[in-house]
Amino acid sequence: MKVLVTGSAGFIGFHVARRLLADGHVVDGIDNLVPYYDVRLKQQRHALLEANTAFTPHIIDLADAAATHATVAQSAPDIIIHLAAQAGVRYALTHPDAYVQSNIVGTFNLLECCRARPVSHLLMASTSSAYGANTKLPFQETDPAETPLNIYAASKRATELIAHSYAHLWSQPITAFRFFTVYGPWGRPDMALFKFTAQILNDEPIDLYNHGQMARDFTYIDDLVEAILRLIPCIPTVGAPVSAEDTLSPVAPYRLVNIGNAEPQPVLALIAAIEASLGKTARRHLMDMQPGEVTKTWSDSRLLEQLTGFRPGTPLAHGVAAFVEWYREHAKP
Repeated sequence: MKVLVTGSAGFIGFHVARRLLADGHVVDGIDNLVPYYDVRLKQQRHALLEANTAFTPHIIDLADAAATHATVAQSAPDIIIHLAAQAGVRYALTHPDAYVQSNIVGTFNLLECCRARPVSHLLMASTSSAYGANTKLPFQETDPAETPLNIYAASKRATELIAHSYAHLWSQPITAFRFFTVYGPWGRPDMALFKFTAQILNDEPIDLYNHGQMARDFTYIDDLVEAILRLIPCIPTVGAPVSAEDTLSPVAPYRLVNIGNAEPQPVLALIAAIEASLGKTARRHLMDMQPGEVTKTWSDSRLLEQLTGFRPGTPLAHGVAAFVEWYREHAKP
């Protein structure tokens, strides 16, 4: 296949592109190398991809409509995997405009490209944050998602709705997936695992919001990549749901799928796993809950398993150990 991966220098996009290349596909990557965190990490990821002659990078901003249309037309992909986004809940408190431009405008421009030149399947990333203030657990794709708690979640929910309308109007098959706290080697420096590891090694206290009384459905990066690739041939077709729980739209070739371990773990368990891998104890700074956060996430992953025969299951301790091994080799100053 010829696959276009947006956000190819990002954490998830890099891993997806690398796996596609390893499987023998031709990959074009789009990234704007925005300095939300150290651009050198993004450049290192891209350099690894560029070592494969089947990879072609395009350094553009999806919010630039002309550049996006020209690049997609040049690439002429069979499949698009749209992972580019402005991520981060706390950053959204101070830079909401970045989420509108990157997530909403950028996704709109990409959808317009698909209207001009349809692909066999557009797969796009959303987030578990879309469930917002929902209290019913685990989060199921059929649950309402009308109470986002931050601009990041709202922007992602908006892209889901816009994508559905494009799927309906232009018969473009689209699968949107909601990620649950993805972690692993080459991860983002703003995420808890990366920050905690660095702070513990540097004898700095780690900030524990809500006094550490939080839980997340941690999903290891290799499991996420496996799920995404298995969803590529699961092209939505109107009128063909796999079960009563299927989110297949009755009016569009559009489906929404959770990708998560379906086994939430306390944040304190994450810290314990880091301490075990480092052989060092964390100093803890207990803090109140941050605005826009939720206390617990939990993925109902039955639909993913029904569609693909796969469910993420990497134990947290194993995934953390793999990250720490990578961090010691690549990231420690």
